[in-house]
Amino acid sequence: MEDAGLGRAPPAGGDRRLRARRPEIGVARGTFTAQFAAARAEGLHSLPHAGETTGPETVWSALRELRAERIGHGIGAAGDPDLVAHLARERIPLEVCPTSNVCTGAVGSLGDHPFVELLRAGVPVTLNTDDPGMFGCDLTGEYLVAHEAFGLSAAELVGVARTGVEASYCPEPLRGRLLAELDAAEPPA
Repeated sequence: MEDAGLGRAPPAGGDRRLRARRPEIGVARGTFTAQFAAARAEGLHSLPHAGETTGPETVWSALRELRAERIGHGIGAAGDPDLVAHLARERIPLEVCPTSNVCTGAVGSLGDHPFVELLRAGVPVTLNTDDPGMFGCDLTGEYLVAHEAFGLSAAELVGVARTGVEASYCPEPLRGRLLAELDAAEPPA
């Protein structure tokens, strides 16, 4: 099977099975409005999955109906310049999982992936693995993908890592320590 730009074949069986399923399609974000409201009332964050195998409409819905603070995946947002501008202006992070996006058929190949487009537009994007066991990936590998397939420099990768820390829900003291470590890192030229 073609590697779709991953540098390796997707995990056996996972590619075809997941392409056929596309669990986002036909599931309105608004179906979960009450559950997200109850979770927020208890102090939890709003981090819905939207826009992986669907277009910008599910990302807009997650923002409007679920009051999303962050979006799981969200690459479908690239299809709507107004949404991209909104995400950038409001600093709403997208948790992007390139290997997963190829394996699920959300993008045909890494060459088709909108990661760089979103990053250059100022959208806070983070690198993530989605489901490492299912997709045969790890976070180091996703950073390597961003470097090799997307052409990100070491400094840009540090910036993406910084965005991940800033977007995290970790306690402030830990966030400060992690950001200080990143500030102290000297990426290779």
